[in-house]
Amino acid sequence: MTGWSTYTLAMALFLSSHFVPRLFGLRTRLTKILGPQLYFSLYGLVSLMLLVWVIIAAANAPFIELWPQLPWMRWVPNIAMPLALMLAVCGLGIAQPYTLGGWHSRAFDPTVPGFAAISRHPLFLSLLLWAGAHVVPNGDLAHVLLFGIFALIPLAAIPAFDAMARRKLPPETGRTYFEATSVLSLAPLADPSWRRTNGRKIGYRALWALLLWALLLALHSPIIGISPLPA
Repeated sequence: MTGWSTYTLAMALFLSSHFVPRLFGLRTRLTKILGPQLYFSLYGLVSLMLLVWVIIAAANAPFIELWPQLPWMRWVPNIAMPLALMLAVCGLGIAQPYTLGGWHSRAFDPTVPGFAAISRHPLFLSLLLWAGAHVVPNGDLAHVLLFGIFALIPLAAIPAFDAMARRKLPPETGRTYFEATSVLSLAPLADPSWRRTNGRKIGYRALWALLLWALLLALHSPIIGISPLPA
């Protein structure tokens, strides 16, 4: 297979892995057969393997330059990635069911919104930051397509999940849900009550996010083959 055909196949399988299980109740049936824990563990492993394949395939695709990489461009992902990882780590298991990585077995409590007060879609925003920031220094066609597609996913998914919440929640509950949460707001950080309730937990998670960022920064060159640091 050529570089482009391998890349196209990898991307098609990766995207299909996120949509096919939703068709015809397939995910529901597999969850009942395997159990939620085993199903989502296997699903996560397959998704990760396909993601690695997509990244490798993009690196091996024919190089077609759309714009040159300028020295300042590497600063964009270096600034964005700590923020993206904080959103991902702080938002994983968020106590609201209408988003990626949300706590689906628990109804949302608007009186205790937790991290949802900052963002009700933290993992989608993390993906958007990661993809959008990496488009800037990677101006070849294969990587623009790669990161561009990943950036489009949260832009489409956030309105879709919000629409689902409006459909499923009773009108009054839906109103309080959207009043207590935000797509992105830093206002809760200035609220003493919110900080007392969530500050310690969010602080620990933010520290883990920074440690993860440092680890990924160190592993970027040996795994990806390119230094992420500005020249």
